[in-house]
Amino acid sequence: MTIAGRQRLDKWLWFARVVKSRTLAAKLVTDGFVRVNSTKADAPAKAVGAGDVLTIALERQVRVLKVLAPGARRGPYEEARTLYEDCSPPPATPETTRGFGEREPGAGRPTKKERRSHDALFGDDGFGSGKVD
Repeated sequence: MTIAGRQRLDKWLWFARVVKSRTLAAKLVTDGFVRVNSTKADAPAKAVGAGDVLTIALERQVRVLKVLAPGARRGPYEEARTLYEDCSPPPATPETTRGFGEREPGAGRPTKKERRSHDALFGDDGFGSGKVD
C-alpha cells in the first residue's frame, strides 16, 4: 500500500527488479544488507519514498540507488528503471584489482628459471626458505 508517495522497502526492491522475489527482498533487509539514507534498515516494512538513497550490498557488487518514485507493479525492466537513479560507483577494472604476485596480461606462465629463483627466495612451500636455524 502506498501512503503519501511512500512504499514498503521490500516491495520497492522487488518492483525495481533489484531482487527476484519479495521474500528475497525481505531477507536482504533483515540480514542487514540494505541502508536507507546511511542508516541500516531494520525491517522490510520501512517506508521509502522519492529522494531516499538506498545502499544495497549484493553478492558481487554494491549498488547505490536514489528512489525517484514508488512502484505500482512489477513491470518490465524499462518500467522498473524509471523508479530509481543508479548512483553506484563504476565497476572495478582489472588494472585496479590485480594483486601481489600476479603477472601482466599476456605474460604467460613462469619459466623454469623463474620458478627456481622464486623457490630459492621463498622456499618450496612458498612461505620462506624452509631452513631452521
